[in-house]
Amino acid sequence: MDAVERGESFTITRDGRPMGQLIPLRHRFVPREQFMSLSEHVAAADLERFRADEAVWLDTEANDPYVR
Repeated sequence: MDAVERGESFTITRDGRPMGQLIPLRHRFVPREQFMSLSEHVAAADLERFRADEAVWLDTEANDPYVR
C-alpha cells in the first residue's frame, strides 16, 4: 500500500494471467509551469474536425434494445 500511495501500480495475476490492477486513486499534482512547458508543442484542437469525426463514429440515435 505504501508503494501505491507513492504512485506505483501493480498487476494482479492468477496462475500468471492478469486479473486486475492496483493503481493509486490520487493523481499527482503537476505545477502549472511544468504543464505549460510540456503542452506548448501540442497542436490546437480543431473543433469542426472533431465534430465531423464524432458524427462518423458515434451512433447518436437512441436505440431501444427491445425493438426488433
